[in-house]
Amino acid sequence: MPISPNQGSTGGGTTVTITGTNLASATAVRFGSKLATITANTATSVTVTSPSGSGTVQVTVTTAAGTSNPLDFFYVGAPFKSALSAVSGPSAGGNTITITGTGLSSATSVAFGANNATPTVNSDSQVSVTVPAGTAGTVGVSVTTAGGTNNGFSYTYVDVPTITSLTPTSGSTAGGTAVTITGTQLSTTQSVTFGGAAAPFSVVSATSVSAVTPPGTAGDVDVVLTTSGGSVTETAGYTYVAGPGI
Repeated sequence: MPISPNQGSTGGGTTVTITGTNLASATAVRFGSKLATITANTATSVTVTSPSGSGTVQVTVTTAAGTSNPLDFFYVGAPFKSALSAVSGPSAGGNTITITGTGLSSATSVAFGANNATPTVNSDSQVSVTVPAGTAGTVGVSVTTAGGTNNGFSYTYVDVPTITSLTPTSGSTAGGTAVTITGTQLSTTQSVTFGGAAAPFSVVSATSVSAVTPPGTAGDVDVVLTTSGGSVTETAGYTYVAGPGI
């Protein structure tokens, strides 16, 4: 006589179906010593709403002919989240983050605002999930397991950055030139490179970043700015100029 699912929240409220034979007109379904609410009944199945409980209990079905053999049902506590490996990412989604906590082994869904994703369970204390696409802004993150749903964390969707100008657009091959990069969605800037070489930078605002050029070779180079929302390339956006020689 199978039971599905065989686990549910300690708070009760799980819809459980028990299948077998001679189950018509069931008069009682017990989870341990507690009665469950019968919501549907046929000769081969009984559907109930589980009562609250804890630990492992035995489930039995009683009809006019007697009481069935017992089946185990496992009560699971609500999950607890302790950390997200990243709290922001591109609006397009597609990046994978890790959620750590406890009670995560039966995780079936992770919601980012109104968008759901199916996680990969790594252990009771960790799941990984590919972030679904979303709209720029902050949303709540919730994990649903057999024990219930837990909220409490936020995730920020960030649009891909843009570059509108660099000032100045040229400087010495020795580097050390202060360059102001203006654009949009720059507040989460993670790196700036000139011709592939990393440049020290500081975020001034969501529309401005200040960077100092590294040494380079004379000629035009691409400037690449990367944020948690993605990367933008200003092709041949900066020119290294060699100093005079005699």
